[in-house]
Amino acid sequence: MTPSTLALLSLFVPLGAAVLLGLLGPLRRTGRPAAFVSVAGALVALAGAVAILAGGDAALKPGAHLVWGWLSAGPATAVGIHVDGTSAWMLLVVTLVATCVQIYSLGYLHDEPPAALGRYFTYQSLFLFAMNTLVLAPNLLQAFLGWELVGLVSYLLIGFYFRKPSAAKAAVKAFWVTKFADLGFLIGLVTLYAKTGAFEWTAVTPVAGFVTLMLFFAVMGKSAQFPLHIWLPDAMEGPTPVSALLHAATMVAAGVFLIVRAEPLFAQAPMTREIMAYVGGFTALFAACIAVVQTDIKKVLAYSTCSQLGYMVTALGAGDTFAGYFHLSTHAFFKALLFLGAGSLIHAVHSNELKDMGGLFKKMPFSGAVFIIGAVALAGVPPFAGFFSKDLILEAVEHHHLYVPLAALAIAAFLTAFYMTRTVMMALFGAPSHAAEHAHEPGIDMKLPLGVLALLAIVAGFGGSWLAGLTGHEYAFHFTLVGGAGTAIGLLGIATGFWMFGPAQGGAPIKRGMAPVGVFIRYGLMDRLSTVAYGLMLAVGAIIAWIDRYVIDGVMNWSGWILLVGGRRLRGLQTGNVQDYVYAVALGIVVLGAWGILR
Repeated sequence: MTPSTLALLSLFVPLGAAVLLGLLGPLRRTGRPAAFVSVAGALVALAGAVAILAGGDAALKPGAHLVWGWLSAGPATAVGIHVDGTSAWMLLVVTLVATCVQIYSLGYLHDEPPAALGRYFTYQSLFLFAMNTLVLAPNLLQAFLGWELVGLVSYLLIGFYFRKPSAAKAAVKAFWVTKFADLGFLIGLVTLYAKTGAFEWTAVTPVAGFVTLMLFFAVMGKSAQFPLHIWLPDAMEGPTPVSALLHAATMVAAGVFLIVRAEPLFAQAPMTREIMAYVGGFTALFAACIAVVQTDIKKVLAYSTCSQLGYMVTALGAGDTFAGYFHLSTHAFFKALLFLGAGSLIHAVHSNELKDMGGLFKKMPFSGAVFIIGAVALAGVPPFAGFFSKDLILEAVEHHHLYVPLAALAIAAFLTAFYMTRTVMMALFGAPSHAAEHAHEPGIDMKLPLGVLALLAIVAGFGGSWLAGLTGHEYAFHFTLVGGAGTAIGLLGIATGFWMFGPAQGGAPIKRGMAPVGVFIRYGLMDRLSTVAYGLMLAVGAIIAWIDRYVIDGVMNWSGWILLVGGRRLRGLQTGNVQDYVYAVALGIVVLGAWGILR
């Protein structure tokens, strides 16, 4: 099969599974049989992505691409797929993580009612189709369609437990915050088309600065950059496999992928890139500070995701597209591993709180081991995957003399290693809690995805040179002073975390002294900033609503009123009497004759 055929297989088979489950209610309500339909669709999509990369087709070589257009209204609105090295690798990452999540969900959601389980897997298949639509989009217009569908299905997945008020509110919050940011995408699209007559990724335009700024605003919402990060912690109300799906390689990574794909546009906008670097650096530091004081293991990982996305955005702002894309790839594997590993711990103790865990490594050595692998990969410890991509980002930021973002990333690197060590020590090696007494390892359907992702978290960093060649970039690992300093900072964070939360439980005075700071960050700073950001978003929304109601609707209503009144007045001229019409014609002739004479 050609790469385009394989890509179509990866795109439409999950859609077929979603449509089948959506239309056939009796099948959807069977639960596990419905789940197997969804898992089968994900496996076929994964096989198609693997086959594209294994084929070594010339279409995937740097600088080449393959577009299959159909149902197109013209060159500007081509509908189809775009297969090159960048999209093919992203397709593999998305389908692999989605498949692991779906297989894992078979065990994690085993006790859900059959109808709810079928509904969950219907959403999963539809989400995979939406992400693949975005990944394979040949232009910004189709990318926008996939972007919006991803947001919609994310709302459904976050609100899976819709009878739980907090989950319903979290889903609505995520939906409206991201929709608010998506206005930037829409404005950017309209502006680009007005100036170029197309929606091309590679468009050259004098308004590239404004267009990319609007696109980045959309990315801030989808990829949880400050201050539009406020939906991310609440999204943890969804099932843990959903958190792994949305916060590893899919929804939040969509924004980073958009910038990578639209690199030619962003290359024309140095001011936008500089803004990205500073926003990303601040987000990385800000989110890492908040993660340090979290007691809910999923919220630790949620803020960690926010922080790591800040790393990626900073790299893209520094102009090193490959560094951001490489970190997107490695992060997808070890963050999915961490969320699913946390899910095993939660599944065992029926609680998200770290205080309800403790001592779990003895009872769950496999789950504990893979969680530690994910933690050290996130901390950037060599030779795990996160080490290579984090090192490359720090070097790129230093190379472009962005010293303020570099300092923020360096501090965030220390905090990342510290809070992950804290989490590992409290959850796996702390004092056993009453809830952990009956903890045990999950079944094979949960272990298998964990094993696959753990292996990738170990070896993925060594594939940097291959990925660079696939995407048309140059990369050769070399250990520099900046990279060495980053590694040393990470190891110092681990040592500090072990000293404070390990067996010695050192640093008691520091803990007591920092306790008020932690309370302020957790309950004061977070709540206050979230309230301000949410309030600003609502204020802007109210202004837009006022314009829509009283300006746009007002003009339309006024135009309609004019037509109705005018028609009512002119209706009197239609008497139905032929003599009146004869008189009117005669009068018209006289008027035309007089006008001709006077002229």
